[in-house]
Amino acid sequence: MFYWSGNVKINYMTREEFLKIYANIPINLRQEILLKLDGKEPITWNVAYLEIEQDTKLGKEILKKIDLIWGKTKRK
Repeated sequence: MFYWSGNVKINYMTREEFLKIYANIPINLRQEILLKLDGKEPITWNVAYLEIEQDTKLGKEILKKIDLIWGKTKRK
């Protein structure tokens, strides 16, 4: 995903990148909390997977937050 902010292009984690990571998470850890979004319940790996797989607005928000936490964002 690419987002423009002024003259800065921000490349967020893609759906495919997340799905590759999720596939390597042990099944018993997928119920663990992945992150907490403002004003929402904690998001587990399984919830993140469902939202991202369905390409929902929340799924896109989750991808952005994961990307910011893990520091993958590249500014070009």
